[in-house]
Amino acid sequence: MTCRLSAGPVPALAPLQPPPVDRKSDPRYHTPAGAHQEWDMEQNASRHAVVHYAEIGLKGRNRPFFERTLVRNIARRMERWGLERVERLSGRMLVYTDRPLEEPVWREALSTVFGIAHFAPAHLVKPKMENIRLVLLGRLPPGPVDSFRIRATRDDKSFPLTSPEIERELGAAVQERTGWPVRLRGADLVIGIEVLRDRAIISFGRLPGPGGLPVGASGRVGLLLSGGIDSPVAGFLALKRGCRVIPIHFHSRPFGNWMGSEARARAIVRAMQVYGMEPYLYTVPIGRQQREITVRAPVAYRVILYRRLMIRVAEALTRRERGKALFTGESLGQVASQTLESLAVVEEAARMPVLRPLIGMDKKEITALAERIGTFELSQMEGDDCCQFLMPSRVVTRPLLKEVQEAEAETEMDRLVREALARADRVNAVSLG
Repeated sequence: MTCRLSAGPVPALAPLQPPPVDRKSDPRYHTPAGAHQEWDMEQNASRHAVVHYAEIGLKGRNRPFFERTLVRNIARRMERWGLERVERLSGRMLVYTDRPLEEPVWREALSTVFGIAHFAPAHLVKPKMENIRLVLLGRLPPGPVDSFRIRATRDDKSFPLTSPEIERELGAAVQERTGWPVRLRGADLVIGIEVLRDRAIISFGRLPGPGGLPVGASGRVGLLLSGGIDSPVAGFLALKRGCRVIPIHFHSRPFGNWMGSEARARAIVRAMQVYGMEPYLYTVPIGRQQREITVRAPVAYRVILYRRLMIRVAEALTRRERGKALFTGESLGQVASQTLESLAVVEEAARMPVLRPLIGMDKKEITALAERIGTFELSQMEGDDCCQFLMPSRVVTRPLLKEVQEAEAETEMDRLVREALARADRVNAVSLG
């Protein structure tokens, strides 16, 4: 039997619905500088987690802003589990709870918080070697372990032992107690020792976080959420880069199975709230506008004009929410309407940046990521994609902007955009059925 902490795929979790919190006055979100207390190994068993980040540490003078954003996101995610506070320390954070928590709870709580590189349940002790040794030996996991190593860091350079000396002394104590073999690379169990000025942190193993930047650190963006496989993955990647994502779904109401399409998009939004997706969804019926385009525009340009219509409407809704860019799930060459020429002509209709995080990914890669984040099965729900409504038999793959603009002039596009915006509906997450 071995003792391993699995680094399996990030699970898709049910969205949390914590009670309203006044984050400006709540001390859990604003730990005073230097705040700490005395700990002993009985009082703090599994009531703390040490959280490490990677990319945030490179941010220079802006680092405090990113850290504060991550603290807020961790606090929101941990409200359900008796959060006491989140404390910022040098290069790490400590999460305090009012109850002992086991690994599955920590995994569920923190594995979907962007900005976290890795984390682990932790034990806090006074920064004295004898205290560290006693707590470490008292908290070793039961059962045989194939191999182990001690990984020590020493922020407090006045501590009498260097990091290698700490590793050797504690490693010898663990081996004497258990008989476990030491392996410096690829160890079955890695025991972390972090020595700070006013405390030491002991952790066993590390659980993977999703990485990236904390949601909210990079501004707001709109996401054209079709409900298919690709666009939820694009939204996930936007969240990973710290964006607050505003989902915008177009459907063909009153034609086709638009209700199935909308239900599918709603289910995806609910599932992605665990990653930080905004708790509402814009739904925009454009079936009548599409029908007008089919009557007025050349057949080969229908899909291009549908997309230019959606880009304009999505941009207006995103600006309404103070957003700065649009994200789409387009991948270069995946379908006939996603050639370089087509993408350029569609993007010309926008004034804000149109970002395509899937542009270099193939369908297999996109599908694998959709399965990992828990949206693939939802994308299989029945529903008609609005771009499939009144789909022409052939699509121009190398459109010329001048010809597109001439075709668009015949459709009274500005009026179609205004009418679509007038019918756009902003639905809160709590009412998503």
